[in-house]
Amino acid sequence: MRVSASAPGRVNLIGEHTDYNAGFVLPFALPYRTTVHAVRSLRQKWTVTSDWAPGQSTSFGKPESAAGSATWVDYVRGVVWALQDAGHEVPGADLHISSDVPVGSGLSSSAALECAVLTALIELSDLDIPVTDRPALAQRAENAFVGVPCGIMDQAASVLSEAGHALLLDCRTLETEHIPFDGTILVIDTRAPHRLVDGEYALRRTTCEAAARELLVPALRDADLSDVDRLTDPVMRRRARHVVTENARVLETVALLAAGKVHEIGPLMTDSHTSLKNDFEVTVPELDVAVAAALEAGAYGARMTGGGFGGCVIALVEPRDVAFVTESVEAAFARSKFTPPRSFVAAPSAGAHLEK
Repeated sequence: MRVSASAPGRVNLIGEHTDYNAGFVLPFALPYRTTVHAVRSLRQKWTVTSDWAPGQSTSFGKPESAAGSATWVDYVRGVVWALQDAGHEVPGADLHISSDVPVGSGLSSSAALECAVLTALIELSDLDIPVTDRPALAQRAENAFVGVPCGIMDQAASVLSEAGHALLLDCRTLETEHIPFDGTILVIDTRAPHRLVDGEYALRRTTCEAAARELLVPALRDADLSDVDRLTDPVMRRRARHVVTENARVLETVALLAAGKVHEIGPLMTDSHTSLKNDFEVTVPELDVAVAAALEAGAYGARMTGGGFGGCVIALVEPRDVAFVTESVEAAFARSKFTPPRSFVAAPSAGAHLEK
């Protein structure tokens, strides 16, 4: 039996570092995808090959525990483990992987890989797993097996997105709503190397969890600004203020989009970036320069997207201004002696599915 499945990367329109605080996020799927071609094997073994490592293969038996190395193959092993840990029978398979999702850019290449493998293995195993349950399985692979403490946004966007829509996700209830979005989003890959991202990301999460405990609320989603003011530690107060205000920005963005006021979400995007820079402290100079240059060139709004410490900026622009904004950001990077950025326009695309 042979199957092919693909899953997209994502950008987050707004709602950063709110997912692991039981809050709201508004991502959409990219047109860039990871594809898995899977052939069922007679042995209880999985062999993985890829386009980016031609001639090389990795094989493994039943995954028992995380390897601890967090290589890309560990994400594949993690999906097999998560399915088996949930009580599902997964046959051995030969898996070949190809992808055009940019790696290391904060566009969720790892979630695309997990969700493509998951979609293929569910079909190959003839498993009856509702689509709405699949993001949690992929997240468990990344959290419990690979050891990355991500929230569920990336996997939900990769699995559940619809073309032409952003995905409003309540990260507590996992309820979703597809929000029509026809704005022009310019994605600017700053190509900034991720700096201290693993330890710093985990630290942001533990700080937010500590703030919720001090406030005696289940999560920062349940706090308001008057609660934040009661926090005694200034760093904890800044982190919590970002989460509280970011959740409000997500809901306001959804309301504006529902009213057809696409361009009016721009200031909320920019406010989000300012909060991520000053309160959550996850930007780097390349991200800040890209946002400033895009705004100066006429973007309605701009912000970093993803976990931060490198990666991408998104800018809401007029279609006619794409080239000018792109050139303005490139010129600003040249003046700052940064590595030249890469830019592309992204339209909301479909989530994971089987390929014909």
